[in-house]
Amino acid sequence: MNEDTLKGKAKDVAGRVERQVGEWTGDEEHQVKGAAKQAEGKVQNAFGKAKDAVKDTVDDARRNDDEARRRENEEVRENDERRKSA
Repeated sequence: MNEDTLKGKAKDVAGRVERQVGEWTGDEEHQVKGAAKQAEGKVQNAFGKAKDAVKDTVDDARRNDDEARRRENEEVRENDERRKSA
């Protein structure tokens, strides 16, 4: 979870509260501002989740690349040992 996800969730909740208070009090301005803040929070939260997904994908690719290089190096060492012992 990154900063955008956390801030987005906080804005979503704050907007929901503001909108609800506006509904209870009949204050349309607070309803609209709250709904806008809620929408902004949802977008920021989604952006944060997307960033996390990209980071996870990059991390997985790096791990896979490291594992492939390790296997390749093992094969090279094994082939070198076979040649030396032959």
